[in-house]
Amino acid sequence: MSARILVVDDIPMNVRLLEAKLSAEYFEVVTATDGPGALKAAAEMAPDLILLDVMMPGMDGFEVSRRLKADPKTRHIPVVMVTALRDTSDRVRGLDAGADDFLTKPVNDVALFARVRSLTRLKVMMDELRLRHTASGQIDASNDALDKAAGDEPARVLLLESQDILAAAIADGLSDAGHVIERARTGAEAGTLLEGVTPDLIIVNLRLGDEDGLRLCSQFRTKDETRHVPILLIINADDLEELAKGLDLGVTDYLIQPFDSNELLARTRTQIRRRRYHDLLRDLLDKSVSMAYTDALTGVYNRRYMQAHLDRQVMEIADTRKSVSVIMLDLDRFKSVNDSHGHTAGDKVLKEASRRISANIRDFDMVARYGGEEFVVVMPNTDLNVATAVAERLRQGLESAVFAVDESETRLKVTASLGVATTRDPMETAESLLRRADSALYAAKNAGRNRVCKAETEAKADAAPGDSVALRR
Repeated sequence: MSARILVVDDIPMNVRLLEAKLSAEYFEVVTATDGPGALKAAAEMAPDLILLDVMMPGMDGFEVSRRLKADPKTRHIPVVMVTALRDTSDRVRGLDAGADDFLTKPVNDVALFARVRSLTRLKVMMDELRLRHTASGQIDASNDALDKAAGDEPARVLLLESQDILAAAIADGLSDAGHVIERARTGAEAGTLLEGVTPDLIIVNLRLGDEDGLRLCSQFRTKDETRHVPILLIINADDLEELAKGLDLGVTDYLIQPFDSNELLARTRTQIRRRRYHDLLRDLLDKSVSMAYTDALTGVYNRRYMQAHLDRQVMEIADTRKSVSVIMLDLDRFKSVNDSHGHTAGDKVLKEASRRISANIRDFDMVARYGGEEFVVVMPNTDLNVATAVAERLRQGLESAVFAVDESETRLKVTASLGVATTRDPMETAESLLRRADSALYAAKNAGRNRVCKAETEAKADAAPGDSVALRR
């Protein structure tokens, strides 16, 4: 995949070398020669990844990374530090400053391209999630609250390690940070531990006894429950070819043996935070999608979704030749509830009414709030007599028990008027069916309320649904 890469280095030769390598692989390259220039280019050019030199005059790479991660506009851009420093403490310092990885000079091409492709894929995925949230208008997906919600709380870690000494060292280091470690010596043991529980992080040794660690990583990426769980791969210094394959398979980070416990903790913390941030984004996306077709107050479907659903049901009559029925229900004199007891009491009545309606229909029937105190029930494969009987059951269910509207002794008796319409005509539209149910509801109101009326068997009603709402109260 193509991506825009920002290369930052104060030595022109290093910049030209990286620019040539990346351009040959069809990446778009932009450059900067110092820290302030890097910050400006990151904010203006929105790169997909930053290759950042550590040793620069004035503002070094550590400070640049800290400032990038402190800015909501740039904090989600992956940063790979390119450095001649080899000390573990420098790597830990960089990770604490927000760097995602290190490349050691002279840069190995295999490691470079594998890391660039892996991190840009991850960024594209996260950007898509954030864009959906921004478009939904529900949240600002880049705000501090969401990042803080990801937190640094203890996590559940699955460790696949066949060597007891190394497993103990990893488990002890992570346990001291409060993480819960579950160790598996084989892929089969890991499968058992994963039953019913999804970890926050999976750590896999590339050399897992007689098993292929990369094959296990591939299997984790094909399973729904572990597809998005970060994988930290433990490798030896001479495993760069296998590492490149692992990153292409979906490995998100790696540790080269021997490693420092502080580096283990820093990389673990980064991956767990990324996992939790991803989960928060997906949860919020699910909620925003749900809000598109459910009524916020009652939790039943909204009018827009009901109309689309009814359209599909009516269109299917041509194939099934089975009746589709609609019940339109309106709470009687609901305005007086709001006027006498307040809108909070009215909301409680609507919630309880929707609960009683839902409890008295079949699983495959659908209830929706049509507007105000009006509800619609769509009943596939249901003739007029059955739908009328269901409507009578709904009427009785609302009338039979009083509605509690506050913590005092206030109890309200609520009734409803209902209109029923049925069609087996594939040429009739959903709008026409709703109009006939609405006319039957209007007839029930005129006949004294708290009753069920059936619509004409042919589509003769001309008034649009909702036209007679003012007369129903």
